[in-house]
Amino acid sequence: MKNAIVTGATRGIGLATAEMLLQEGYHVTVTYAYDEESVQPCKERLSKVSDAFEILWVDQTSKQEMHDFALKMRENEHIDCIVCNAGMTLRKGLKEIEEDDWERVMQMNVNSNVYLIRDLYDYIPYGSRIVFTGSLMGILPHSVSLSYGVTKAAVLALAKNLVKFFEDTGTTVNAIAPGFVETEWQKNKPQEIRNNIYNKTAIKRFADPKEIADAVRFCINNAFVNGSIIEVSGGYCFK
Repeated sequence: MKNAIVTGATRGIGLATAEMLLQEGYHVTVTYAYDEESVQPCKERLSKVSDAFEILWVDQTSKQEMHDFALKMRENEHIDCIVCNAGMTLRKGLKEIEEDDWERVMQMNVNSNVYLIRDLYDYIPYGSRIVFTGSLMGILPHSVSLSYGVTKAAVLALAKNLVKFFEDTGTTVNAIAPGFVETEWQKNKPQEIRNNIYNKTAIKRFADPKEIADAVRFCINNAFVNGSIIEVSGGYCFK
């Protein structure tokens, strides 16, 4: 059986992606860090598809935790799919950002992914798949969170640059750039703000997490898609 990792996957896009990978026949390792209450609902939902999964606590802001996680994943002998989905934001303006704040978001959204793939490189067999969850806000200006926009732009660049390091291995590296998705992050937005977003989106709604997972499925099943950034935004335009 092929082995997959999906980080930050007990809810939202990550959970939908883990569910999809179970449907595709993978054994899936799901990670989480800050949402203990989401673990049991995640387990119940995944169990309806398959019992070929495990859920692990991993704090990606900790270099030691990521090192230990990589060591544990090496016990599988091969990792055939890595979906780097975990992320965090920081709602502070430029003048309010402190160095520790910035570095924590950078470690979570960018550095931890680099270290994980580096540490597992020799365990990634020919023809594997690596997919990053980026964001449309890594392409368009982000007025609410400078750190989120910049780190997601870095994630998109990371996907493109890693292609060179997997050349001639049959392994593809891609990124999904979702627009606004109906996740826990978005559900508490005031209706007025949601309506403003709808009006900038041709489809006039937020995406369902499963629609983003379908984009990941496309990257996994199409061996010629490589170094691509796939926007799934519903036709969003910030202008």
